[in-house]
Amino acid sequence: MTEVPILEAAIEYQRNSFSLRAQFALHSNWTVLFGVSGAGKTTLLRILAGLTQPASGSISLGKTPLLDTGRKLFAPPGQRNIGFVLQQAALFPHLTAEENIAFGLDQWTRDAREARLEELLHLFEIEPLTRRKPKQLSGGERQRVALAQALAPKPQLLLLDEPFNALDSMARTAIIEKLRTTGVPVLYVSHDLADAWQINADALLLETGHITAQGPARTILAPQREQILTQLGVVSAEP
Repeated sequence: MTEVPILEAAIEYQRNSFSLRAQFALHSNWTVLFGVSGAGKTTLLRILAGLTQPASGSISLGKTPLLDTGRKLFAPPGQRNIGFVLQQAALFPHLTAEENIAFGLDQWTRDAREARLEELLHLFEIEPLTRRKPKQLSGGERQRVALAQALAPKPQLLLLDEPFNALDSMARTAIIEKLRTTGVPVLYVSHDLADAWQINADALLLETGHITAQGPARTILAPQREQILTQLGVVSAEP
């Protein structure tokens, strides 16, 4: 029996002189979408999240179709069961951290909502921040709250568009490990070779709007191995 992919997509997008053509399937719980600035990484994530509509194509999350332009099917963002965390945390400025996290839980019972809040506040170590509003938080604190907000309704997939830029390397590694414990599949955008190498999960390589390779990160990024090791401060033992 063939395993159903976490997500499967075949899309075409065109805007002005930029074109994006991508066909891929996610099977790993952690996939790095790697590419230089301008390759189309954010555009691809926005299409998956339903924030940008492609010219044509299809997207399925598990067995659920989210987009099929041939059948004029388009699931809006709020019905996709996909979490999305941007480079700049998109929090509601008038709500406290706790209220931001609970925003997508309005249909939950009070007990279930409070239990979920407690779980996420503990996971991201943000219990002291519950009553603060976004302007009272540091960049790293805002990103932790944004991650908790995206995970709160238990999405089937989490999209991360370089949300760890405000964190140092140790904090970033700790957050990634916490995310791994949730079991939620992640598609993580990065243009940092060393970052992608250290995660050592699956990788999608996006170059000028095209997926050019997919597979284990250290295989896909092997041509840049020496550059990566230099960034990490590691001296290669190979000749």
